[in-house]
Amino acid sequence: MTSHTVRTVLLIALLMAGTAGARAETGGQPPPPAIPVDGPASAGVAGTSATTRMTGLRLSTEQVLELPIHQPRVLKLDLTRDANDIWDRIRRGFAIPDLDSELVIERQAFYLNRPTFLKQVFERGARYLYHIVDELEQRGLPTELALLPMVESNYNPLAYSRSHASGLWQFIPSTGRNFNLVQDKWIDERRDVIASTNAALDYLEYLYEMHGDWHLALASYNWGEGAVGRAVKRNLEAGLPGEYIHLRMPDETRGYIPKFQALKNIVSQPELFNFELPHVPNYRHFTTVEAPRGIDLATAAEMAEMPIDEFIALNPGFNRPVINHSGLSLVLPLDKVGSFRERVGEIDSAGKRWKTYQLKRGEDLNAIARRYGLTLAQLRQVNGLNARSQIGPGHTLLVPDGVDPSGALEAVRVIDGNGRN
Repeated sequence: MTSHTVRTVLLIALLMAGTAGARAETGGQPPPPAIPVDGPASAGVAGTSATTRMTGLRLSTEQVLELPIHQPRVLKLDLTRDANDIWDRIRRGFAIPDLDSELVIERQAFYLNRPTFLKQVFERGARYLYHIVDELEQRGLPTELALLPMVESNYNPLAYSRSHASGLWQFIPSTGRNFNLVQDKWIDERRDVIASTNAALDYLEYLYEMHGDWHLALASYNWGEGAVGRAVKRNLEAGLPGEYIHLRMPDETRGYIPKFQALKNIVSQPELFNFELPHVPNYRHFTTVEAPRGIDLATAAEMAEMPIDEFIALNPGFNRPVINHSGLSLVLPLDKVGSFRERVGEIDSAGKRWKTYQLKRGEDLNAIARRYGLTLAQLRQVNGLNARSQIGPGHTLLVPDGVDPSGALEAVRVIDGNGRN
């Protein structure tokens, strides 16, 4: 065991002892943990921490981690064999220099004291990890960057911050546009798993080429390249080192890379921390198919024989619960493609679809809702309208053409319930 590892274990043990003492003073129950989600400054703009609602995820108070006296044997990386799972594959591509600081130890303790939360988030990321790692390897980038969406969004593609950052990689609107992510009333590619991953890796490559240092690149991803550049310049002009650890920066950015490093340490040696990573097979999980126009997302999920929440987790980029124009793609698990394609023909032959309707001068939403068998509230829900929405002649509405609207309404509930504002 290296001196760094021994120091890490001792510091965690001391932190655990302090936490245990605090538990004793409060009757054995610590206050409910606050789980921050970074992502405000993703895409290069500083801001406040993202807030995300996680359906089905209730963070209960966990037992404080107790490290065993005799640590289990830590397995060494063996590059002569194929990767056992995605974690094994990620470890093989680690290339970012490690950060050794007190903040890293604190973040490790934070995560390890919440093993249920930690495992749930890793499990949520399982559906995306193969794709992300594959893209990283094709570009020759460090594979630990696949852990960055956990710091940003807890692997929730519908996570949305108070600074309007969105998606797995938490792009703010302006940086999303800089990297060609479509954002309109129908689609937000900041949440699209494939498009946003491609844009995020483009951005990370750009930042690394700018700084030649991964810690500065990651700090720029959180705080903005301009802010980091100015901080480096200030230090150099003052005769101080320009490395990340020597810069003055906001507390959020100061803690950003330690969070990332803490997760990397846990994934690197889970046995050392008595933590079991969920099994994530090392094979492709999904592919893309052409999206049929005019169907709602709940119907598409049914065609793929998938629960609606799982379907939207793979297809979170729709701003409306209906696929309203041609040329779009859907992401489906490989084993669901066959059943989906078989049922597309049934939908085509039925001729029942959603369509768009342009509001005419003098028309009333109530009258349009009644014409298409909806309540006013349902018409507003499907079209993302609230009482303050300003609409007038020429505004395009989604309306059902012989279709049961319940599927679209269910899709709206799932999307809104998982983090989109």
